[in-house]
Amino acid sequence: MAKKPMRLPPLRVIRVRNPNKQESNTCIAAMSSVLACWASTGYSSSTCSGVEQVLRDCMDGPKPEPKKKNNINYHLSRFQKYLEGNNSKKK
Repeated sequence: MAKKPMRLPPLRVIRVRNPNKQESNTCIAAMSSVLACWASTGYSSSTCSGVEQVLRDCMDGPKPEPKKKNNINYHLSRFQKYLEGNNSKKK
């Protein structure tokens, strides 16, 4: 007995939501530590110099290489025309 092809509900577009998630900046934790130190001891306090140096090192360091964008949605859009029961209108 032959299997019936898989039928999907009618979809306008097949997509993966947010495949390219942004990464948080690595220096944000150091900056919040500096701001907390300044808030508790004052801006010109010498007790915050170690935390300030960590922030300077982070900001002056090399930038991370950007990640390649995920191309899953491109390939899904190419695949969609082969799905049975596709109700999308051709443009």
